[in-house]
Amino acid sequence: MTEYEIFALKFAGPLTSSGAFIMWRKDWEKQVQRNYYLWCLRGERETVIVDAGVRPDLARERNVNGYVNPAEVLSRIGVKAEEVRHLVLTHIHWDHSSGVALFPNATVYVQEEEFHFAIKDPIGNRPVFSATADPKSKAYIASLEGTQRLVLLKGDREILPGIECLLAPGHTVALQAVAVKTSRGTAILGSDCAHTFRNYQEDWPSCLIVDLVGWMKSYDKLRKKASSPELLFPGHDPLMTSNYPEVARDVTRLA
Repeated sequence: MTEYEIFALKFAGPLTSSGAFIMWRKDWEKQVQRNYYLWCLRGERETVIVDAGVRPDLARERNVNGYVNPAEVLSRIGVKAEEVRHLVLTHIHWDHSSGVALFPNATVYVQEEEFHFAIKDPIGNRPVFSATADPKSKAYIASLEGTQRLVLLKGDREILPGIECLLAPGHTVALQAVAVKTSRGTAILGSDCAHTFRNYQEDWPSCLIVDLVGWMKSYDKLRKKASSPELLFPGHDPLMTSNYPEVARDVTRLA
């Protein structure tokens, strides 16, 4: 059986906001921190990157605290961005997909419904959605349509032995989580299906909700798929940096 190690790579943060950003309609008066991550899945034969991080010029434009080029962070564990062959985009928000051009030779996997909404649907350009988008990277992703470099998934699909993309809507119309076979069992990289571990623990979403009912169903689905609650990982929790073994600067081993 193919197994992978999972590494969390912090490329920015901490960023501080109201607690209501992390816990929908709760903790308005609290200030909480979050980090920005991408993830590296390293197997015996394949290396897969989950999410692309943020491109350098956009990080400067948005004044992203603590930013380091994701390609630089990957190099700390011996991964060259230009040699990456498989890149999973969990969803097309700026902080998860704007760095896609940093991986010029990767096949990009995204849900077909997510692609069509973010790239082609006029509603996706309305202010409430465009606030979380990056037009430059959207244009780059759009340019891959019809080539072998873009794989549009229709629901759950194993993309490589031991790695399965799972449709998990709620935060976006078709966010996808990633199920990964590890030595400890099946781990789930849920991305922004939860910003923090607390979201899963309290059965409560974070903000930016497209489909609240779908979000709750996604929680059920991901919990059932994970071998244990400890193997269900969120998208932005600083604990992924502080509570796991550090293997390089800003890089921790989750499983």
